[in-house]
Amino acid sequence: MMSVMTPSIPQPKIHLANTPDYRENYSNSVQMRVNLWDFFLLFGTVNQTAPETVTIQNFQGIYLSPQQAKALFNVLQQNLTQYEATFGEIRIEPKTPGGSIQ
Repeated sequence: MMSVMTPSIPQPKIHLANTPDYRENYSNSVQMRVNLWDFFLLFGTVNQTAPETVTIQNFQGIYLSPQQAKALFNVLQQNLTQYEATFGEIRIEPKTPGGSIQ
């Protein structure tokens, strides 16, 4: 019996480049909308100026295809697992009574 060898396809070299309008920001708020065609992530910052007042200032919206959303999920899951193995469990604190955010 003869084995058939499939030729290996060389992987492309990936070059990362930033566009002229590239920027980095801090976000402590991410909202998500989903429809049949895409996932929409809306990034912002939360500011609580009083116990009864929370302001979220959104600064960037990103659309992802379902395939890219799943790839992002896999990368986040892998990195969170590694982070927790190194630094300990990340706890998500519940809201306190009265609705204030900690």
